[in-house]
Amino acid sequence: MKTTLTKFAAVLLLVIPGFMATYGFLAMKDAFFAQFGTAESDPHILWGKFAIGFVLFAAGVAFIGGWTFYRDRKRNYLAPRFKVKRKR
Repeated sequence: MKTTLTKFAAVLLLVIPGFMATYGFLAMKDAFFAQFGTAESDPHILWGKFAIGFVLFAAGVAFIGGWTFYRDRKRNYLAPRFKVKRKR
């Protein structure tokens, strides 16, 4: 029972940043394409929505990328230049 709950928590730790990155990407897309959908003579970008979307996207991608990098370093899958340097 404990391992099932632990695995569920681990999956949630990856799914939540994935949803953050997806929502951030969609927010940036919506903010950019909002300027083309208006009939006004003054096209504009929704900068607030774009900035929030960028922060969410960057945070989600950075978390998932960092998690993957840490896991690969622990399992020794990385190139030699990324491995932990040890004192001689």
